[in-house]
Amino acid sequence: MIQLSFLYVDNSIYPFLVEGSLLGFGSNGANTQRILTPESAAHRDDGDVSSKPIKMSTVRHDVAVGGIGANWGSQASHQIKPDLVVRMLRENGIQKVKLFDSDYDTLRALGKSGIQVMVGIPNDMLANLASSSKAAQKFVADNVTHHISNNVMIRYVAVGNEPFLETYNGSFLKTTYPALKNIQDALTKAGLHDQVKITCPNNADVYSSDSGLPSGGDFRADIRDYMVQIVKLLNDNGAPFTVNIYPFISLYTEPTFPVEYAFFDGDATPLTDQGMTYTNMFDANHDTLVWALQKNGFPNMPIILGEIGWPTDGDRNANLQYAQRFNQGFMTRMSAGKGTPMRSGPIDAYLFSLIDEDLKSIQPGNFERHWGILRYDGQPKYPLNLGTTNSATLIPVRNVSYLEPKWCIMKPNARLDDPKVAGSVSYACSLGDCTCLGYQTSCGSLDARANISHAFNSYYQINNQMDEACDFNGLATVTRADPSIGNCRFNVMIKPYYAGAATLAGSFIKTVLVVTLVFLNGL
Repeated sequence: MIQLSFLYVDNSIYPFLVEGSLLGFGSNGANTQRILTPESAAHRDDGDVSSKPIKMSTVRHDVAVGGIGANWGSQASHQIKPDLVVRMLRENGIQKVKLFDSDYDTLRALGKSGIQVMVGIPNDMLANLASSSKAAQKFVADNVTHHISNNVMIRYVAVGNEPFLETYNGSFLKTTYPALKNIQDALTKAGLHDQVKITCPNNADVYSSDSGLPSGGDFRADIRDYMVQIVKLLNDNGAPFTVNIYPFISLYTEPTFPVEYAFFDGDATPLTDQGMTYTNMFDANHDTLVWALQKNGFPNMPIILGEIGWPTDGDRNANLQYAQRFNQGFMTRMSAGKGTPMRSGPIDAYLFSLIDEDLKSIQPGNFERHWGILRYDGQPKYPLNLGTTNSATLIPVRNVSYLEPKWCIMKPNARLDDPKVAGSVSYACSLGDCTCLGYQTSCGSLDARANISHAFNSYYQINNQMDEACDFNGLATVTRADPSIGNCRFNVMIKPYYAGAATLAGSFIKTVLVVTLVFLNGL
């Protein structure tokens, strides 16, 4: 939930966002490994390193292949119809998708598309799959075999999602490997072990470097035995290691992190390690993993980059300019087939993410809902050339249907010092999305009235523009004049697509509104 505070200046009320505590990072965990930047490296004395770099030339390319993929999440209040998204993927030449679940409609839409698929198993399913081989066999039968028979190109099953994050406090340490093993056995029993590979997406915090250099890389001491066990299982079955790397997170969590080192322009001061030169954080981070694998006996382990990207809102460094610079820089490398100093071949990568998700947890930060290269409605946010088509930018999702062009705003005659305002805005933000109202965000410069209106409108749109969703004890009204200001957009929601969605949404909204009235009347 967003925490909303209020400033009182000259008898006026100014709501502002207070970002949640940095307690956990979900799909975008904090990268806690200590990679030296060039500035800090200049002030240290390295001891001798006995290990020598083994540059990769024998990666199994039947597993680790190039071509750009995208993470397709589902944590949105109003999802775009899957077949429209699949058509957009094909039109943009996106060859692979990584899912976080095994949603039936999504997989059905991917049938006969020619797009390779990684289906996901959420962490909350690990315990059941770890304790029951029958549960694993049922999962494979229902979510892999069934869809392959309908021409869905499932190539991977991602078992868990960053299960060893330090912020999970070991919750999944004892269930991840058994779940992986049972899924592998189930794939083998189904005769799919050559066609479909297991993997386990890990955050970059599973490895670290005592020296602060890539060559000092090794698995985190507290989970090293677990990691080696998992890597051996993957290696024995010709499966890849999947890692999520986020230079943005380093910039977000470390104020002194050199900005230029987050990008691919080559403008950062070079860092040299074992005769190899690093000009960006991604290369250094990636090769720290390569060293960790090498030191533990797996020098030829294929690596998939499960998530990489840059958010566009919710933080002063999450903006369109930085996102375009980072993602275009990465895509230019991808198109050229450029790897890293330790792995010179093409990178198998999935951009994070495809479309914004307005229901994602903001515990890691308000930026969490803004990772998409496309807006909530499938429209491109900025020019991005994937190098897969003749177009210099992304092709949008076509034929998306919107609700009516109307918005919920604060009544012009409503008083900013009305005692019901604070509770109304706080409630709207807790069930809507106010993540673009923070300091130096896209709507960070709104005045008090516009700020409140933006919160009201978010709640109104998420609740399908129902009349009852634009009241707030008489403080709000509906307008047909777009209140968007500059770069700050007041969105109009897209129509829900599921059969019966209007009925389900209506029932949910009526329940919420009853609670709202009770809550607000108590103010």
